[in-house]
Amino acid sequence: MRKENQPLKKLLVIGSTCVDVVLRLDHLPSTGEDLHPYSQHFRMGGCAYNVAKVAHANTVPLHFVTPVGCGIFGDFVWSHLEKDGFTGPVRIENKENGCCYCFVEKDGERTFLSVHGIEYSFDESYVKDVENVAFDYTYISGLEVEEPTGDNLIDWLTSHPNRGTVLYAPGPRGVMLCKEKTEKVLALHPILHLNASEVITLADAISSNALHADSDQFNVEVAARVLYAVTQNMVIVTLGKDGVFWLSKDGTSHSLPSIKTTVVDTIGAGDSHCGAVLTGLCLDLPEKVIMKNANAIAATVVSKEGATLTDSEYQMAFLNSFVH
Repeated sequence: MRKENQPLKKLLVIGSTCVDVVLRLDHLPSTGEDLHPYSQHFRMGGCAYNVAKVAHANTVPLHFVTPVGCGIFGDFVWSHLEKDGFTGPVRIENKENGCCYCFVEKDGERTFLSVHGIEYSFDESYVKDVENVAFDYTYISGLEVEEPTGDNLIDWLTSHPNRGTVLYAPGPRGVMLCKEKTEKVLALHPILHLNASEVITLADAISSNALHADSDQFNVEVAARVLYAVTQNMVIVTLGKDGVFWLSKDGTSHSLPSIKTTVVDTIGAGDSHCGAVLTGLCLDLPEKVIMKNANAIAATVVSKEGATLTDSEYQMAFLNSFVH
């Protein structure tokens, strides 16, 4: 627990900010089908942005390295980042910024079609302002590692121990990376933040043993321990309506139930949970408090449209979790 007047820990977030084009519809179209969406909205998104937004709202010292391109999507992103007051975004005028088409079905589940632009790239010039700054935690996701410049990102993290502890959220694409990239990332001994299907897929990819068993919970724990054997660090697995399971750095296992809510859409739920975990780590909160807060923020995010909340909504969800 952080002592009174002790400085907050510093967080470095590296990754994408894009425009989420949110389309609400009854169901995903089949080939040749003609559907009329209920609505279409532009929203700020991107895994790293969703993570940074939670930490920023809760006044964690944050440097957000996110490249922003040009075009209608780049202009939209840059104007909102300026309004948010983030430190660290890099404007790149001669490259397009991409977007993510988010199809939200009536039950709130989402499907993504991502058009990647410069926002998923990494170059050492993006981090020149913090070359000699010591951070306690650094966030990266599988989307950036997957890109051709992902090797540059891994190399930079490997050669800069002042980046502190890495939290890696591989996501559905990161768990399918080539073995070489996966091994390089896991060699950083990161905290891992995944969902149930991702933890099993990633563990299967690095293990020669079959992980499938009768119980879903058993599968998750076995998979988490396969990864823990490599990283020797926390493995956090979000379970949707079933809450969260995690292994502490000492290898002990824990779980907490989810917070009941009405689901509007699930865009950004995992990112927000991850951002809340990083916030709690930077505040030196106990692990169970961190996970309770993360569950509360994720529940609030899925109860509203889009991937993020206002700063006051993040703060209220964070504070409410202490009294419930």
